[in-house]
Amino acid sequence: MLPVVALIGRPNVGKSTLFNAMTGTRDALVADLPGLTRDRQYGFARRTDVPCIVVDTGGLVENAEMIEGLMVQQTERAIAEADRIIILVDGRAGVTPQDQFVAQLARRSGKPLILAVNKTEGFDPDVAVSDFHGLGLGEPHPIAAAHDQGVISLLEAALEGLTPDPADGPEMTGIKVAVIGRPNVGKSTLINRLLGENRMVAFDQPGTTRDAVLVPFERDGERYTLIDTAGVRRKSKVEETVEKFSVIKTLQAIESAHVVVVVMDAHDTVADQDASLLGTVIEQGRALVLAVNKWDNIPTEQRDLIRQQVEMRLEFAAFAPLHFISARHGSGVGELFATVRKVYAAAIRDMATPELTRVLEAAVESHPPKVVAGRRIKLRYAHQGGQNPPIIVVHGNQTDHVPEAYRRYLVNVFRKAFDLDGTPVRVIFKGEENPYAGKRNPLTPRQVRKRKRLIQRNKR
Repeated sequence: MLPVVALIGRPNVGKSTLFNAMTGTRDALVADLPGLTRDRQYGFARRTDVPCIVVDTGGLVENAEMIEGLMVQQTERAIAEADRIIILVDGRAGVTPQDQFVAQLARRSGKPLILAVNKTEGFDPDVAVSDFHGLGLGEPHPIAAAHDQGVISLLEAALEGLTPDPADGPEMTGIKVAVIGRPNVGKSTLINRLLGENRMVAFDQPGTTRDAVLVPFERDGERYTLIDTAGVRRKSKVEETVEKFSVIKTLQAIESAHVVVVVMDAHDTVADQDASLLGTVIEQGRALVLAVNKWDNIPTEQRDLIRQQVEMRLEFAAFAPLHFISARHGSGVGELFATVRKVYAAAIRDMATPELTRVLEAAVESHPPKVVAGRRIKLRYAHQGGQNPPIIVVHGNQTDHVPEAYRRYLVNVFRKAFDLDGTPVRVIFKGEENPYAGKRNPLTPRQVRKRKRLIQRNKR
C-alpha cells in the first residue's frame, strides 16, 4: 500500500499550495485568505521514486471553537492516518505561538516529523530557517511552494526509508479486485457473496494499520485477491454494522488493484462522492465495473427510470459495464464476476503494431483530422505503449495540434476494434523528428536549387 504523508500547520502558511505542487494538480483551493481548507484533501504524489498519498488539512488553531474545532479534529484524524507528517511554517513571519502549538500536537503522535519552512524565495536559506531550530523538530527544509522550489527534496526527505508494499507477492496473487463505495451500500455483503459457500480463503490479513483487508481465494480455477476497504466480517455481523468509509483505504485499494468494483445503492441518487470515486479510478487507469446494489427491493415500474438516471449521471464512465445486483440474495452477482474477468483481460490485452496501424489508417480515412493553422495533421502508425491501462502511441506530423475531440474519437475506435470495454484507454501522440532541428539556418528548397546552379556554373 502507498505510504501516507500529512501536511499540517497553522492557517495561511501555504499547505494547499504545497499540496498542489506535490500532486501536480490544482485540486486544493488556494487563495490569500486563512482558513480556506476545512476538510481533508487527498491526492497522489508521484514526483519521487516512492509514490505516496498526500493529505492536505485545515489550519490548526489553539483554543479552537466552533468550525475551527472541527478543523482540528479533521487534522488529528489525518495525523492518525499518516506514516509521515510535514509541519509547514511561514519563513517570512517567523516562529509564532501557533507554530509552537502545532509542533507540540505533532510530537504527541510519535510519528516521524519533517519541518518545512515555506515562502523562502529571495532569502538566504540559512537565514530563513534560523529561527525555526527552536521548535525542536530537526533540520528545517527551506522551500517556496508557490515556485516549486525545494518541493521534490522535501518529499524525498519525508519518504526516506519508506517503500510502498509490492503489488505482487505471497499476500496478493492473481487478479486483484478492489470493492469500494460509500458507507452502507453493501460492500462487505457483496464480498461475502463473491467468496461464496465453497470459498478457498488462504487468510484474512490486515494490509496496513488502517485495516485494509486482503482476501486471497480461488474460483473456477482462477486465483484472485479481494481488497476490502470495509473489512471482511461474518455474515451475521454484516447487517448489524454500519460500514466505515476511509478515503485513505479506498485510495490505497485503487492503487493496488487490477480491477475496481464501485458499489452504489439503488435507493440513493448517484452522489458527487460516487462520481468522484469513479473519476479517481479512471485517472489511475484501473479497469472498472459498476454495481448498483439492493436492486431486489426496487419496484418493477421504477427500474427503468432509475436505470436512466444512473446512466445519465455516470455518462463520463460509459465505457464501464453496469450491473444491477442484489448482494444479499445473489442475483446478478455471477454475471458481475464474469465481467471482472473480462475487463481484466481487456486491461492487459496485447495489440500487434500492424493491427493497430491498420485500425488507425481506417479511422483517419473515415474521419481525417482537421487542418490546423493551415497545416495538415498526418498520423502514420501506432503501437502499444503499455498495459493496465492499455496505452496506444500514435506517431505522425503536427501531433501537438491534434484536438482533444479527435483523441476521444480514436479512443472509441480502438476500444471497439480491440474489445477494450471496461478499461480506460490512453492514446498518446508522438511527433516525428525534424531533420532540420538544431540547425541555425536550414536552407529552403529555393535556396538549395540556387546553390546547385552556382556549383554547376563554377564547374564550367
